Amino acid sequence: MQFARIGAAGKEIPALLHEKKYYSLERVAPDIDADFWESDGPGRAAAALAAGELAEVGVDGTRIGAPIARPSSVICVGMNYAAHAAESGSAPPSVPIIFHKAPNTVAGPFDAVAIPRGSTKTDWEVELGVVIGRRASYLESPAQALDHVAGFVTVNDLSERTFQLEVSGGQWSKGKSCAGFCPTGPYLVTPDEVDAANLQLRSWVNGEIRQDSSTRDLIFGVEQVIYDLSQFLVLEPGDLICTGTPEGVALSGRFPYLKAGDVVELEVAGLGRQRQEFFQG
Repeated sequence: MQFARIGAAGKEIPALLHEKKYYSLERVAPDIDADFWESDGPGRAAAALAAGELAEVGVDGTRIGAPIARPSSVICVGMNYAAHAAESGSAPPSVPIIFHKAPNTVAGPFDAVAIPRGSTKTDWEVELGVVIGRRASYLESPAQALDHVAGFVTVNDLSERTFQLEVSGGQWSKGKSCAGFCPTGPYLVTPDEVDAANLQLRSWVNGEIRQDSSTRDLIFGVEQVIYDLSQFLVLEPGDLICTGTPEGVALSGRFPYLKAGDVVELEVAGLGRQRQEFFQG
């Protein structure tokens, strides 16, 4: 199943995407949030669709929001592709490197993004995002992890490298939490339709390819990441995990950083494509 949220920022309605048509889920749930996952929202949505109870909604000219409401946490994995670690000047990590983005960074996949004031090193990062569907704490093994997944999304883990690495005091989140720095979507796909271990990830800047890789190259796969996180913190329904980006970012020194007027496009195979135009904040 595929879920989306449609409408102006802060006024999105939940929707089911089925055979390229959008159906309002307003009669099923007020939003795609923690309550939706905890109350078997997908099951109730499927039943309502089968019964013909969902009204089709047009989306032409309508904003597509992030497919999840603001989560309680956005947790990210750093340097989770060996080639990206190398271009960052680091050895591959022996354990998952974890940092946080502010939950209010989650934005629509086509929203314009402001380059932060004083920024000279705003960077793109295509990533596979994992949305938690059931509370996870102290899992006994990675084999249990997918039982706690609501679905998968495309994410752009935008970064300001000066804030992240040079004036950070050693903590990355300062360079990860600028306004709009987590475009998410355009839709969420449930685990039964996704092979998370074999997905192509690509990004473009002004039409030129930057990243072209696969989740086959993850150092720590989705199951391992969720298991590891559950040993140190509690994952709640609706939380978003960004699993890391492959090589091909501006930090490598091979490409210029973003400037006003630049357009970033990115996609994860089967999870939809994003497009952001950047402006000076």
